[in-house]
Amino acid sequence: MKIVVLDDYADVFRKSADFARLSGHEVVIYNDTEKDIAKLASRIGDAEVVIATQERTMFPRELIEKLPRLKLIAQTGSHRHHFDREACAEKGILVCTASSGTKAWSTAELTWGLIIAALRHLPYEVQRLKEGHWQSTQGTELYGKTLGVYGLGKIGAMVAAVGKAFGMTVSVWGRESSQQSARELGYTVPESREAFFAGADVLTLHLFANDATRGIVKAADLAQMKPTALLVNTSRMRLIEDGALVAALKKGRPAFAAMDVYEDEPVLGARHPLLDMPNALCTPHLGYAVAEKYQGFYRSAVDNILAFASGKPTNVYNEEALAGR
Repeated sequence: MKIVVLDDYADVFRKSADFARLSGHEVVIYNDTEKDIAKLASRIGDAEVVIATQERTMFPRELIEKLPRLKLIAQTGSHRHHFDREACAEKGILVCTASSGTKAWSTAELTWGLIIAALRHLPYEVQRLKEGHWQSTQGTELYGKTLGVYGLGKIGAMVAAVGKAFGMTVSVWGRESSQQSARELGYTVPESREAFFAGADVLTLHLFANDATRGIVKAADLAQMKPTALLVNTSRMRLIEDGALVAALKKGRPAFAAMDVYEDEPVLGARHPLLDMPNALCTPHLGYAVAEKYQGFYRSAVDNILAFASGKPTNVYNEEALAGR
């Protein structure tokens, strides 16, 4: 079979143990993203299998209909929203995902890396030291401050536990299930959404991005924040109302933002307004980009390809596509 691997930015798959498991198949790997539908269809060409690295490429109907030989999309991880399920089913294209959800440690760890780097001005101080200077800023201590966690799911709970260990007051907002969990864990649940945003010294977003949560953080919410507060987002940028964050940072509420995610990724050529702002610390969506997670991603994708090749597909997301084969 011809197998095309899309969007392997760091060229991880070629160096993995699972690459060798596809010996005997033609494997073509792309390390960049192509968003033009016609060019992307040409890139995939006559491949029977695509390995989709996370949700870096969208698979709308317009693309699916240009891929008559495609039989399988082996998805790394469990993301599924970027496929046109109906179009795949009509063409008999199976979408196979990971057998179980991946752990969230790496994203929680990066969240705290961003918090500490921002509050202690680490990127700036490192650069200043290289330029011959010594101690140019004063940082902010975490102990005794309020950590606002919006969404107490797997990642939010990990982040909250670390905040508690640092001696912070943990304040939680979100769905009733998040608020109930917060009360059970001894965290604070503010009396209102306004109080949640207004009371946080550090506020971090840990919500699942879907139609219900798109733009859930409004300009009015950001305007409630302290002029000394830090906003952190390692989830998805679409949680924040379009344009609201840049405008809020220009007004000084919050004082600073640490972002790992963007409206349209990848961000190339430094073309994003946050990258020009002195009160924003930006990283290129590193939350999940660790060796351990990549190993799991590609192992599950190759497992699904080999199962498909044997005539016994596993972890099929769109089972209705089986009827269209």
